[in-house]
Amino acid sequence: MSFRVVRSSKFRHVYGQSLKREQCYDNIRVSKSSWDSTFCAVNPKFLAIIVESAGGGAFIVLPHNKVGRIAADHPLVGGHKGPVLDIAWCPHNDNVIASGSEDCVVKVWQIPDGGLSRTLTEPVVDLVFHQRRVGLVLWHPSALNVLLTAGSDNQVVIWNVGTGEILVHIDSHPDIVYSACFNWDGSKLVTTCKDKKIRIYDPRSGELESEAMCHEGSKATRAIFLRHGLIFTTGFNRSSERQYSLRAPDALNEPIVMVELDTSNGVMFPLYDADTNLIYLCGKGDSVIRYFEVTPEPPFVHYINTFQTPDPQRGIGLMPKRGCDVTTCEIAKFYRLNNNGLCQVISMTVPRKSDLFQEDLYPDTLAEDAAITAEEWIAGKDADPLTFSLKGGYVSSGNTTLSVSKKANILNKASASRGGGGGPLSGGNHSSANNNDSNDANQSAAIFSEKDHRNILDEIRKLKAIIVKQENRIRALEAKVNAAAGDETDARNSNKNGSGAAAAVESSSSSQPAASESANDHSTAKDNAHEDD
Repeated sequence: MSFRVVRSSKFRHVYGQSLKREQCYDNIRVSKSSWDSTFCAVNPKFLAIIVESAGGGAFIVLPHNKVGRIAADHPLVGGHKGPVLDIAWCPHNDNVIASGSEDCVVKVWQIPDGGLSRTLTEPVVDLVFHQRRVGLVLWHPSALNVLLTAGSDNQVVIWNVGTGEILVHIDSHPDIVYSACFNWDGSKLVTTCKDKKIRIYDPRSGELESEAMCHEGSKATRAIFLRHGLIFTTGFNRSSERQYSLRAPDALNEPIVMVELDTSNGVMFPLYDADTNLIYLCGKGDSVIRYFEVTPEPPFVHYINTFQTPDPQRGIGLMPKRGCDVTTCEIAKFYRLNNNGLCQVISMTVPRKSDLFQEDLYPDTLAEDAAITAEEWIAGKDADPLTFSLKGGYVSSGNTTLSVSKKANILNKASASRGGGGGPLSGGNHSSANNNDSNDANQSAAIFSEKDHRNILDEIRKLKAIIVKQENRIRALEAKVNAAAGDETDARNSNKNGSGAAAAVESSSSSQPAASESANDHSTAKDNAHEDD
């Protein structure tokens, strides 16, 4: 007698359940771009969806409590001049989101708590380098401020968002980069390209470590690093059948597993849950979500189940584990975009009878804090992402402000000495959320007073000395001008006095002969009169 042994797994009975329509988000004009992107990003505070927008590109940001029908004139994030192609929330700050667009610019935005009250058009920082559209943005898992961007110009750039400068530039791809993913601690980078190859890089130096043929089909491929170092890929074979594979980084040419799924045309997006080692495959245009479990024993990738819906999907987003409800044994939550403008919320749940916290379902998950800074990472330091326990629930930290400190111009001493410079992009802390902002402010104030106070005073003294010197010079010049003007006035007056005296002398000399002539005439008249007598 033969019998079949069922594999033991705590996720064997995971099931998906869609929330009611009034608990979902309706009337959203999802982007109609043909770019292979998920069009959706979600974190415990907000839901962001790329939407259609006239006169440029935009995406909408909704708080999770704003469910139901969304008004047509709802405020957007709309600073791009071309359609937005990809968006990604910062894992270390739930209020910061990055967006890439066809206008070749990457913008980083600060979203206020409670959502937007008016359309946001001014980003915190613009990252300008790419010469063609930017279709991929990706944050580093453990280093603060580190953002990867890839564009249709075949360039991959890693930025320090806190300073707005480029850390690494990788230009060895011969064609468009389809996907990129860091490993667990961010020390390796895997990319897939239009030339059908998969590549592994050292993200600090940009050095190519290995490459191999990924999938033989010409359509887009995707690759992600799993927590324990293996690489999971999705793509197409020569017959346009969709397939997935599992590979080891040191043997990319020899897949551990290569399985054909179906003959659909949509690109499959692998969404990975590192806590449970579950992979969810969501295809563009599909009406199903397949989920698999990765284990050390053959066949390594185990099919669990399929969640089916009646409508095809245009995009999808996966909530981080911090946003899941541990009281109902929810292990994943999806935000699924339909063609009819509905964002459907799907909850994946493990059936358990007990209401207590299930430690086997919820190991320590990714925290909101960054393990290292961008400067430490680029200097060669590696660190696993910080984790914390969900027991007792997750409490989000308050609004944290993103500040960018541009490097000062060395030719401008005054500005260089005054530039205390905002700190890097700061993430919250779930354990000390109430004290972070005040502590950071006090530390920055102390650092400023110690380092820059004397320099500022010296600059002020120099400026005062320059002002006094210029004032004395101006007074001296005014005195010279006044003296020259006085001499000229005296000369003019003397000239006037001399000409008046000469005129008087002439008038007196001319009057004397006339008087003598008149006297002579008078005497002559008298003599003539006596003679007549």
